[in-house]
Amino acid sequence: MFPSNQTLPERLEERGVSRRAFLNFCGVMATTLALPASYRTTIADALMNVRRPVLIWRQFQDCAGNSESILRSPHPDVAQLVLETLDWNYHELIMAGSGEQAEAQSTQAVEDHRGEYIAVIEGAIPTGEGFCTIGGRSALDLVREVVGNAKATLAVGACAWDGGLVQHGPTAGQGVQDVVPGANVVNLGGCPHNPANTVAVLVHYLTFGEMPALDQYNRPLFAYGDTIHDQCERRAYYDAGLFVEEWGDEGHRNGHCLYKMGCKGPSATYNCPNVRWNDGTSWPVEAGHGCIACASHDFWSNASPFYEMLPNVPGFGADVSAETVGLSVIGGVAGLTAAHAVGKRVQGAVARRQARKPAAVPEPASPKPGPQPTDVDQ
Repeated sequence: MFPSNQTLPERLEERGVSRRAFLNFCGVMATTLALPASYRTTIADALMNVRRPVLIWRQFQDCAGNSESILRSPHPDVAQLVLETLDWNYHELIMAGSGEQAEAQSTQAVEDHRGEYIAVIEGAIPTGEGFCTIGGRSALDLVREVVGNAKATLAVGACAWDGGLVQHGPTAGQGVQDVVPGANVVNLGGCPHNPANTVAVLVHYLTFGEMPALDQYNRPLFAYGDTIHDQCERRAYYDAGLFVEEWGDEGHRNGHCLYKMGCKGPSATYNCPNVRWNDGTSWPVEAGHGCIACASHDFWSNASPFYEMLPNVPGFGADVSAETVGLSVIGGVAGLTAAHAVGKRVQGAVARRQARKPAAVPEPASPKPGPQPTDVDQ
């Protein structure tokens, strides 16, 4: 960490990060937050002059995947500096201290910055008696202290949001908002959460002094407002009725739609197709695996079995299956695929599918108008 009295411009200069790189990062943040491009300068000015708020990151019943995810944030040079703009008082995975000294630091931060700091909670909160104690205190006691006195809380990952897989186990794990009702909680669902979205939420807070607009699940609308299906680069293949039928087949190799393989994209909302992972390199569907709706509420229960096809797809009648959608829209494929990069490939695939169909048997010609021969005439 840098000295607390060091400004962000000084840290940028010390790290060798150019003004251009910093502005590019601010532009990416504006795009991620669904703000006009002109907000790049607003974000830059705010980050340059922000007073360092305290951040307390607590982990409970988790796999540490969300901490690992944030440590691999996109644009690492700049994102790390922005994260360091926050005064990280406690994060057990990366802090040097341990034991009583570390716990005392967390308690002291709560007392000294009551109602001013940001809390980040990772993992479900065990509510069963005797599970998960830290320094002799239960997880339930600790989370109520940290979250109850925070200005705002980020619940990162599926487990911190609604208990995730852990809620079905013997610890009776629950989400943050369930054990601290009334707290100002922003849920960043995902297994794990996407670091680009978490950094964007923090940037929004540092820029505007408040959290972004939320949906009915207290998730940021900029990240969870649209379905995977509507953003997916394979959507044109769905529209054309071209699907992967089994893993490794020709359709799979050619990037066809994964709906039949259990992809939950039509029912899941997230910005995975746009933000992607590993510095924008790829995302699960591009890599050839269907979406499992990991950013959806209680996805372990509601989205499984993960490889079973969804019974109905939003936007079509209950009696219209994906198997027949393609047949009804092939005539309009050119218009449907104009907005997709795979348009030409889809048209070619449709043409090949049509060519493989057996030739239609010609119907008998209709009788010509006028008098027709009779049995007597013949």
